[in-house]
Amino acid sequence: MDNLWLSRSWTTRPPRGGEPADAYTFVDRAAFEEHVAAGGFLEWSAHFDNLYGTPIPLPPAGSDVLLEIDVNGARQVKAKRPDAVVLLILPPSREAQEDRLRNRGDAEPTIASRLARADEEERVGRALADHLVVNDDLGRAIDDVVGIVEAVRRTQER
Repeated sequence: MDNLWLSRSWTTRPPRGGEPADAYTFVDRAAFEEHVAAGGFLEWSAHFDNLYGTPIPLPPAGSDVLLEIDVNGARQVKAKRPDAVVLLILPPSREAQEDRLRNRGDAEPTIASRLARADEEERVGRALADHLVVNDDLGRAIDDVVGIVEAVRRTQER
């Protein structure tokens, strides 16, 4: 989409096998903690002994910002930016979610932990979300997100 800028999250975890180098900004724990201390994150949290965070966005002028964050991050962003629009992207089922985690190479303990907290995260996400998108077909999910962004832009132009 024109004028939609994807923020690149930081993480202290190592890249997964086959993961693009630009999937995250991969940093060590010391660099991440220095950025936290400097107030450089819009949101951040710890997961599975790693830190993840969204640096304060610096998008090109006239761009909307897209963040790929979890429900904890969405809660932090909404507290700081009540005008933020939250889209909750859901898997079509827990089985599909498990398959996706396994296919991307997550370790079994990580998969089990993510699935154990999935229902609670979905409950919290549904309460926070302005819009829900079920990712059962990637093309349709992308079209749904594009439609939501376009509708929000039209509403904000008024």
